[in-house]
Amino acid sequence: MTTDSVSPREEPATLGRGLLLLMATATGLSVAGNYFAQPLLDLIGRDLHVGSTLAALVVTAAQTGYALGLILLVPLGDVTDRRRLSVGLFVATAAFLALTAAAPNGPVLLAGTVLTALASVGAQVVVPYAAGLAAPEERGRVVGVVMSGILLGGLLARTASGVLSELGGWRTIYWVNALLMAGMAVLLHRHLPRLPAAGAGMARMSYPALLRSTVALLREEPVLRRRSALGALSLASYSVQLTALTFLLARPPYGWSESAIGLFGLVGALGVVTMTFAGRLNDRGHVQAVTGAGVLLLTGSWVLLGVAGSSLLWLVVGIVGLNVAQQAVLNSNQAVVYAIRPDARNRINSAFMTSFFAGGAVGSALTSVVWSRGGWPAVSALGAVLAAGTVVLWVAERVGEARGARGAVRTSGEDGPRTTGKDPAPRTGPDSVANSATPPAPAPAADSATTPATRPARQRSAA
Repeated sequence: MTTDSVSPREEPATLGRGLLLLMATATGLSVAGNYFAQPLLDLIGRDLHVGSTLAALVVTAAQTGYALGLILLVPLGDVTDRRRLSVGLFVATAAFLALTAAAPNGPVLLAGTVLTALASVGAQVVVPYAAGLAAPEERGRVVGVVMSGILLGGLLARTASGVLSELGGWRTIYWVNALLMAGMAVLLHRHLPRLPAAGAGMARMSYPALLRSTVALLREEPVLRRRSALGALSLASYSVQLTALTFLLARPPYGWSESAIGLFGLVGALGVVTMTFAGRLNDRGHVQAVTGAGVLLLTGSWVLLGVAGSSLLWLVVGIVGLNVAQQAVLNSNQAVVYAIRPDARNRINSAFMTSFFAGGAVGSALTSVVWSRGGWPAVSALGAVLAAGTVVLWVAERVGEARGARGAVRTSGEDGPRTTGKDPAPRTGPDSVANSATPPAPAPAADSATTPATRPARQRSAA
């Protein structure tokens, strides 16, 4: 297994609180541009004299551009100077936001939206950047803080766009964010430490080969496959709520206005607290416990929501539960996948996040169909089924690890008698990711059959 180009001893000195806050703020501003249009579609349609169908395509354009960026741009972080790549994407995002703000017609608006979303994946370059700078024992917390910026950026974007549109029209929020992104690019250029490409031989890899290697990681790394599937199902379940909640609150017995519905969505900000707390637990070696608690809470929240459709109090409790569960599952998944291959973190992030958002898109699409046929009870059943799928995947992972551990014990037992009562096999699996980048302690004499040279290979196979 390869190691980070920045040694663990050097990392704490390069990632202080100020830099971590800067990175979290930058990622939030970067993704915010993908959500500005959602509450402004009617204003945009009237101003540009386009129909509601074309205006609604702005949301689809943002999702499409972001997906393309995850696939086509994020893997470049493994073969280029990551500071230069991050700053370049932030500059491009600022330029495309300005293009969107100045759009004279619908086609230009759509083009600007796609390009803005494409470049906004600079946020997904910064996340593994932060993971690479963090000390191994702090990686979960650091990733949680940066991901909190992304979460807040998406949540607050809709509110900010609504407020600023009343002050200066729908274009105002795009101009403001373009200026902020340009400022962030300058700050990142000045303060981000250099973190060269992780793989020494990767720089000579062609771009098509780089993209193929990203797909190959899903085939070669079973842990990445399992965690990508778990992440996709969790976001699919969570997206059911995001899509159906507007339908529920807009009709009796609620009958809320669009602005009130938008403000209600801010209860998801509680997930920010979960990100940091879950990250600390992951750093202490409790990744599987965090995942298990998250998937069980996700399922339980949907059971509660299924019977609380007309009770605002229990609806709030269920929504908070979904947000807390989703952020816990996401943070534990990232803690696991970022520890697999430090030299391939950007490609791993590309593969994981592409699967993650694909799951969200499927969840939203299924919700639209299910709602029209069965309303809130049917939607709740859909969310619960998808959440139950995450429980099944988590249990399967735990069973697989247990079998692998028993097999390792039997194999070691055949090599000769043991003088200690301890499991000679090294600690493996997602629960050990907090210390995966730290060299293993010397094995006791009685365990000499497991040499340092074979230990990493055995860890990879057990995972």
